[in-house]
Amino acid sequence: MKLIAWWRLLPVMLALAAALPVAQAQGITTPTLDRIRENGAIYIAHREASIPFSYMIGDEVVGYSADICERIVGAVREKLGMPTLKVVQVPTTSFSRILMLMTGTVDLECGSTTNTKIRQQRIGFSVATFVSGVKALVRKDSGIERNADLSGKVVVTTSGTTTERLVKTVLAARNLPAARAKTASKHSESFAMVVSRQADAFVLDEPIIAGLLANSPDAGKLKLLEENFGFEPYGIGMRRDDPEFKKLVDDTIVGMMKSGELEKLYNKWFMSPILPNNVNLQIPMSEMLRDLLRNPSDAGI
Repeated sequence: MKLIAWWRLLPVMLALAAALPVAQAQGITTPTLDRIRENGAIYIAHREASIPFSYMIGDEVVGYSADICERIVGAVREKLGMPTLKVVQVPTTSFSRILMLMTGTVDLECGSTTNTKIRQQRIGFSVATFVSGVKALVRKDSGIERNADLSGKVVVTTSGTTTERLVKTVLAARNLPAARAKTASKHSESFAMVVSRQADAFVLDEPIIAGLLANSPDAGKLKLLEENFGFEPYGIGMRRDDPEFKKLVDDTIVGMMKSGELEKLYNKWFMSPILPNNVNLQIPMSEMLRDLLRNPSDAGI
């Protein structure tokens, strides 16, 4: 699959965002399936290190979300009668993913994006494919044992994620002084700030932190706090107001749920050894996700 460096697209994305109402009038709202047919390709945004959802092994994009999107691509090929439809993989970040969808740079975003009501004002989401607990990673020698201990501490989050607001909300609800916030551009950078003592904690979705721990030589110095800050539903991202394309995406995912294929994918990525180091994350499927498999929903938080 062809790869595109996301930073090469940034000037175009920013220009489109600045003139978004004009761009929409000139074709950004063209139905996604029509755009895919005209382009002869489907453009998919992926994450480079969001283990186990979407990440790189050499030049290949792999992961739980990547596998789901592979099935969606199959459905698009069948719908359009284009069995050799080209797939163009476009790297994205927490910062750029929403903009890429809004500007039509990509047709799908297949990573680890939380479906929120605020984001729904800008992009569309599939039915939920995962529900993640949000936890704090700290050093074992930090003396931090629970979420309340983060009050007044330096807490790093990755820019473009929902976690900074979540930490502030939880601490405020307990009438505790807010944490001192820092941000980094990538999950790996946030993680490294805790290791190097530039931050006291890194707050993010549990499976992604587990993936970072599984591939870090410093894992033995770190621990996850048991408490959750909250729970976040992930969905496959797409442009808003395209009911035909959303139906195709949702029908594909719901079909995987009903057939048991999605649970098999879950076991492959969360309950079995995965590349690059053949580490088993050992994260059993939550009851919240099991309920969503029985009752699919695209409701955001």
